[in-house]
Amino acid sequence: MKISAVIITFNEEKNIGRCLGSLQGVVDEIVVIDSFSTDKTAEICAAYNVRFETNLFEGHIQQKNHAMRRATHEWVLSLDADEALTDELKKGIEAVKGNETFDGYELSRLTNFCGQWIHHAGWYPDRKVRLWNRTKGEWGGQNPHDKVIMKKGAKIGRLKGDLLHYSFYTIEQHVQTIQKFSTIAAESAYKNGKRANLVVNILIGPWFTFIKKYFLQLGFLDGYFGLVISVNTAYSRFLKYIKLREIQQKHGK
Repeated sequence: MKISAVIITFNEEKNIGRCLGSLQGVVDEIVVIDSFSTDKTAEICAAYNVRFETNLFEGHIQQKNHAMRRATHEWVLSLDADEALTDELKKGIEAVKGNETFDGYELSRLTNFCGQWIHHAGWYPDRKVRLWNRTKGEWGGQNPHDKVIMKKGAKIGRLKGDLLHYSFYTIEQHVQTIQKFSTIAAESAYKNGKRANLVVNILIGPWFTFIKKYFLQLGFLDGYFGLVISVNTAYSRFLKYIKLREIQQKHGK
């Protein structure tokens, strides 16, 4: 069982070195698909034993499936550039390399937000399939919220250890990403036939999201940043649906 690590990048000079460093000695190949970065991403990748290629970015799902198809080996480990393996997770991956009991494995993701590890508000354990036999699954979902969708009957296991996610270094960076992703989400939702309801999606939805994140999912236990995350998540939902409503009005339906 040989594993190809696949990563998509765009201007990730701040993160990619940490990601690639954590993969050393764990996988048999690293494939980086870059969207024509203008920073030092390519230069940093050149310092590691990776196959670096460029490809026009047409969406997260499309780019990640392209990266998966460019892998040499049947098993792929997909990481984002701002993620890294813990030592425990490395051992877990090594342990399954000679044992194909499952068709894919879920990894628990622990996120660092503005220097603090977040354990609540629905952010942990945030389990995601990231190691799988590519003949049994591929990327799907709805941009920008992609996920690996396994074929019917595929068996999923779970690995010990955490996938460390270094998400946002500042609150401003988080807000900028919310603005960008809410636009992508609204456009994708419209293309998929979804429409915004003024009462349910715009008036009630964001409030429910805040209550869920901060109280039901114990976001308050993460202190100040738990509050920020809960408010920003509600704001993200609000933006998505007012942008979707704007698209509806533009097209008259």
